[in-house]
Amino acid sequence: MTHSPVGYFSFVLHSHLPYVLSHGSWPHGTDWLNEATAETYIPILNCINECIEQGIQPRLTIGISPVLAEQLDDEAFKAGFDAYLQIKIDAALADQKTFKKQRETELFELAHWWETIYRGIRRDFVERYQRDLITEFRRLLNKGYLDIFTCGATHGYFPLLSQDTSIRAQVKMAIKCHQRHFGRKPRGIWLPECAYRPRYAWAPPVDSAIGRRAYPRKGVDEFLSENGIEYFFVDSSTLKGGKAIGVYIARFEGLQQLWEQYERAFNPREEDFEKSCYESYQVNSMPETHQPVSIFARDPETGIQVWSGTHGYPGDGWYLDFHKKNFPGGLRYWRVTDSRMDMADKKRYHPEKIDERLFENAAHFVGLIKQKLTQYHQSHAGTGFLAAPFDTELFGHWWFEGIGFIKKVIQRIANDPDIRLATCAEVLDRRHSARLINLPEGSWGEGGYHFIWLNKDTDWTWIQLYTAEMRMQMLARSTNHRQDEKVGKIVRQAARELMLAQASDWQFLITTRSAADYAETRFSKHIADFNRLADMAENYERKKALPPDDWEFLERCQMRDALFPDIDIEWFASVELPAI
Repeated sequence: MTHSPVGYFSFVLHSHLPYVLSHGSWPHGTDWLNEATAETYIPILNCINECIEQGIQPRLTIGISPVLAEQLDDEAFKAGFDAYLQIKIDAALADQKTFKKQRETELFELAHWWETIYRGIRRDFVERYQRDLITEFRRLLNKGYLDIFTCGATHGYFPLLSQDTSIRAQVKMAIKCHQRHFGRKPRGIWLPECAYRPRYAWAPPVDSAIGRRAYPRKGVDEFLSENGIEYFFVDSSTLKGGKAIGVYIARFEGLQQLWEQYERAFNPREEDFEKSCYESYQVNSMPETHQPVSIFARDPETGIQVWSGTHGYPGDGWYLDFHKKNFPGGLRYWRVTDSRMDMADKKRYHPEKIDERLFENAAHFVGLIKQKLTQYHQSHAGTGFLAAPFDTELFGHWWFEGIGFIKKVIQRIANDPDIRLATCAEVLDRRHSARLINLPEGSWGEGGYHFIWLNKDTDWTWIQLYTAEMRMQMLARSTNHRQDEKVGKIVRQAARELMLAQASDWQFLITTRSAADYAETRFSKHIADFNRLADMAENYERKKALPPDDWEFLERCQMRDALFPDIDIEWFASVELPAI
């Protein structure tokens, strides 16, 4: 007789990077993608496959944003990644030579350890995965080990976009891209930054060409429902109220300083203790016309154990320090030691100590999961589900040992009769009823609202975006893009540039001051290119001709920003069900 579990658990890993191909390499640009692939994406595939080889079904719920899928499938990335790995191997060899001269035996051994790691990653990339990571993710999806969900096409911040057509395009492009890469429609979606907005009369939050007048807007869940999306994720504070912990503030000093300014005027909603992060809920802004969409809420107590670099597991003194790097190769040889310690005082890393620390951290984490699910089971007489949502890149990249942590957690739960591993899709299939609730506007940013993406440092981006959104809508409605292939090419590329400009990454990088100059440049470039392409489309409509330099400009944009070949201009023309 099968033992009945007290609850189910799933890691929910949201994988995303902005579009960086052909937009610089180091310190900001393609190396972000290379680092994440070497330190996170290939190791997570290895982790899943190793669990399967041990007879464990990992049941991970993993998201791959459309813009990331496009990059991982791009031949330019594959060739560049090979070159990147060789650079890291060469850096390890150069460090070995230096440390040998200096008679630094421990550092020499660490440099050799790094060489072994990068050679292993290259072997996995070339031989195990045939340079095709998307195909491997698709194989694991088809075998039932993963539930792969999607995201907004370019990670646009839905509640702050000014036109429903923009949200429609972000969702429809995401689904079409997902089908192309994974052979099926996604069942779930990660709303960028977990940002949700219900249906109401929305007013632009900044002065722009579209004014400040309020107008009716569809709820974000309506776009999901009409496109067949069954679930999305929210922060616990969006579901229950109370103070939002925020997932980024501990990692960025600039964000801490900005939050201090906002916190004085911030009043969180009173917490609703009747709602539970382990229970099933649905939302529906328009029950008369739409099917409800399920939500999964982030559990804050397990989340803080991983998100926090000071109070959580990544702050353990034995783990590899993220910030201190050896010049010029950039390899890391020091451990956290103490998160408050000066960089100069960091002590050497000892890989042989890590397994013990991961064992202890995984045991504590699984114990916490079991405690939470048992409490829910006893108080509600039901079987709960604990979803643990994180940015995938937190594991392996930010927290080097994080992939090993995931593996040990999966192994422990697989051997625990009281907890079962299950994907979000499996949980939906098991549950036949859920409470219908109203969900307020919110995100998983500090304070649970929008200030990380909309503040005094970023309001200029929204002013420009709002004008561009309106212009894109007019191009979709007024140009002959269906019948005239030349104008169609121009307008489709304009749509790509607008969608790239909509990425929430730019405002995030500006606010956190982690790559502000790069983000400002990228945003401004996409907006400028959009406007020139819009001018070209309008001029071509009038004259049926354009000068040669305009066509050359279009070709450069198409080569540089070569994503979403199946983009549809009609998405930008109007919404399917006009807001009432």
